Amino acid sequence: MTQPAFAARVDRALADPDLKRAIERTTGTARSKRAAAVAAWPDFAAARELGRDIKDHVTANLDHYLLTFERNATAAGAIVHWARTAQEACDIVVGICKAAGAASVTRAKSMLGEEIGLPHALADAGIERVETDLAEHIIQLAGDPPSHIVWPALHKTREQVAALFRAHHHDPGALATVAAMVASARRELRRRFMAADVGISGANFLIADTGAVCTVTNEGNAELTTTPPRVHIVTAGIEKLVPSTAHAMSLLRLLVRSATGAEVTQYTTFHCGPRRPGDADGPTAFHIVLVDNGRSRMLAEGLAEMLRCLRCGACLNHCVVFRQIGGHAYGGTYPGPMGAVLTPVLDGLAGTQDLPHACTLNGQCQEVCPVAIPLPTLLRGWRERSWREGLEPGVVRGSLFAWRFLVLRPALYRPATALALRVMRLFARRGWIARMPLAGGWTRHRDLPSPARQTFMAQLRQRRPSA
Repeated sequence: MTQPAFAARVDRALADPDLKRAIERTTGTARSKRAAAVAAWPDFAAARELGRDIKDHVTANLDHYLLTFERNATAAGAIVHWARTAQEACDIVVGICKAAGAASVTRAKSMLGEEIGLPHALADAGIERVETDLAEHIIQLAGDPPSHIVWPALHKTREQVAALFRAHHHDPGALATVAAMVASARRELRRRFMAADVGISGANFLIADTGAVCTVTNEGNAELTTTPPRVHIVTAGIEKLVPSTAHAMSLLRLLVRSATGAEVTQYTTFHCGPRRPGDADGPTAFHIVLVDNGRSRMLAEGLAEMLRCLRCGACLNHCVVFRQIGGHAYGGTYPGPMGAVLTPVLDGLAGTQDLPHACTLNGQCQEVCPVAIPLPTLLRGWRERSWREGLEPGVVRGSLFAWRFLVLRPALYRPATALALRVMRLFARRGWIARMPLAGGWTRHRDLPSPARQTFMAQLRQRRPSA
């Protein structure tokens, strides 16, 4: 689908009061729970450093760990596939499904699957896809893409979800409470779990020394997706590698606290090859698709630190921009600060250069990142590259040149800013500016605080004359 421009998406999001309420309900709770979990863990800072070092070590030795993982996964009975691009990955998955004669597949939540366009590839191949994560089930019914990497249906209110279930579920029942809605989804999905020919999952970690795949969920849908079907397909980015199970557990403690504020998820499952003789259940075929899709290019282009990302969503929950506009406004698979870094890699900087500018550079995202990714630095890097490549609009470049001319001449800059304050105050009413020329992008959806009576420099001279 052709997407509207970033500014138009933002404008639409800001005009939606239901969206703001839905975002704050979830991100507000997530921030409180994360803060409590970190405060209760005296060793968090040390664990964060360890997590950063684990991820950097793997990135620096990626070729070694990829080959080690392939060797051990193959020894455990898995079939390992390599995909350089999103299209190659989709072709491999669709090919496996067709070879298995699959009429329907169940899918556990996977942002990598969204990144490579797997839902569309399955639809184009005529294969029925059933999303089994509760939030993914909601947005599949709504025909929406995910709006958050942990809570894909973040943009939906409880009232909107109830309406969807009434319209689409065979036996919706009473939907007066959240528990009743969950029960309705369980009834709807249970039969689909047992009828699927293929189950598709992502991976939170790939364990190099055992060849196992680790999934982390809270609903149990991933286990029902990967166990009953004859075939289990894992799609995973190559950056998901860790050296051993012990390293995975170290990162898991960081991931869960940062994502949901819990100490551990309800389900942490290690899949290691297909069903063995004597096993009670499990797939008879186990495929792992290792996907590059720009990750090697990130290593070469100075974005290696972004490969630390655990996909916890903490940077989204604390981002002052994301909390106002939601995930869909970003226009890519990954929203928020991490999306503003990743989307130019996946879709090209031309056409996505607005995303690195959708940031105040306040640094909260880096402060809460469990592996200390310097997101503001990476975003500034994209801004500099966009400027060098001439991607910024002419009016922006002209404005910045004019601003540079002014600030390099204090004798002009100080009276100009003093005059600007006086003009702005002419539009203020009771401490707020509801309308003002050239400020429509702000005042269309919220009021602008009235500025101080004096500039910062003037106030500083009054308080510290020697300055």
